[in-house]
Amino acid sequence: MPELVLPVHVEAPPEQVWAALTDWRGQGRWMPATDVEVVTAAEEGVGVRLAARTGLPLPWRRGRHLGVLDTMVVTEWDPPRRVVVQHTGRIVRGPGIFELTPAGGGTDLVLTERWYPPFGLLGRVGWPLARPFVVVGFRVALRRFARFARTYAG
Repeated sequence: MPELVLPVHVEAPPEQVWAALTDWRGQGRWMPATDVEVVTAAEEGVGVRLAARTGLPLPWRRGRHLGVLDTMVVTEWDPPRRVVVQHTGRIVRGPGIFELTPAGGGTDLVLTERWYPPFGLLGRVGWPLARPFVVVGFRVALRRFARFARTYAG
């Protein structure tokens, strides 16, 4: 199973970073080309279901993207230390783990993503080619998140 482990330091206390991280609808403000919808009545805790659409927006179809639908469910919830979302889509599958640790006047956030590659053998063989692009995308997102969380006010 491919795994990415990417850290970022956020100049904000863990409670503020947690609030920014678990503002699911706000994720599109730091995750490139992504809109997130909460599809359950609850927005916090284990069992929350999310639908993220990542890709190019279609101007003539408001809220629609040419890209990937990433469905998720929160499987672990330990504020303000750890949240795990299980990606349950057809393309993106596996756990996404966010871990927060107080550090140096702020918070260290580590994102771990583990995937079950789609498309069988083709996905497993293609992962080494796709990995550098995925890493760059997540690094951009985490830098944007650090700026977003530093000024997050809810």
